[in-house]
Amino acid sequence: MKIGKAFACYLILFAFFIIGCTPRAEAQQRGQAAPAQTTAPNPDDGKSAVYMTTNISSEGLLAVYNALGLKASGKVAVKIHTGEPGNTHYLKPALIKDLVQRVNGTIVECNTVYGGRRASAAAHYQVAKDHGFSAIAPVVILDEKADIGLPVTGGKHLKENFVGARFKEFDFNIVLSHFKGHQMGGFGGAIKNMSIGFASSAGKAWIHSGGKSKTRAFGGPQDDFLESMAEAAKTIADANVNPDGQKRILYINVMNHLSVDCDCNGNPSKPTMADIGILASLDPVALDQACVDLVYAAKDGKDLIERIESRNGLLTLKRAQEIGLGSREYRLIKL
Repeated sequence: MKIGKAFACYLILFAFFIIGCTPRAEAQQRGQAAPAQTTAPNPDDGKSAVYMTTNISSEGLLAVYNALGLKASGKVAVKIHTGEPGNTHYLKPALIKDLVQRVNGTIVECNTVYGGRRASAAAHYQVAKDHGFSAIAPVVILDEKADIGLPVTGGKHLKENFVGARFKEFDFNIVLSHFKGHQMGGFGGAIKNMSIGFASSAGKAWIHSGGKSKTRAFGGPQDDFLESMAEAAKTIADANVNPDGQKRILYINVMNHLSVDCDCNGNPSKPTMADIGILASLDPVALDQACVDLVYAAKDGKDLIERIESRNGLLTLKRAQEIGLGSREYRLIKL
């Protein structure tokens, strides 16, 4: 009997140890700390600054942009998701108009690899028009004619990342992302928008297959795909740094319409949690980590948390930090 009780106690302790090491435990611990906000940056603590407002409006979008202190200049690309027809969760033109026009920006996108109404440039331009984006700014489908390769530094799966050829026409990039769940990545934010978003149709297949195919997008190892997104995203960041080290890219995530499904889904699940706010940073890893932590801290985040964990979504953040794309440590600065 004594042996049985001792063995039972051992099993309980072992279970607690395992639970404490899971991605959920890690994220919950981080998420519980996420609402601890400051009102001013501390440049000496070594953490990336992430600015946040709960005002989800054009004014709030301009507020976080101004807080970053990096002015978009030259020919500016604003990378968004145009939204698959049938989807109503994508960032609306009325929300982003003032920011896009403030920087005299061009809205940019790339074609899909899964088919749908955005698989060809002609059809994609029509979707951009139908969804109201062409009315607020010029729109360019970056891979409408060709793609180009960007070198991957320190890649485990990718040696090259294939993006729309017109990517090279722009001097500065604003990665403006709708943060939400994702059917394959677990969640979609700045890193997904940088990697899959800037990738040409063939480049998307390349990332999804972990660098194995430019035509077969799905069916490869899940973790290879997640890590490949991080590796591809780093090429976008690396391509937007001047020789003197000055960045020519910034990142904004809008946390509204928090469905478990991506804007590429024409029939997405209805959001089961409340809107949270707009966050911005010069560090895409810190930005996405802060958004994930806020989801874990939310009382109604259960469904989105389940989607993130079921796809092992946190692996993308871990790999991104490993290769130097950014840091998962941040200061959340409330505006």
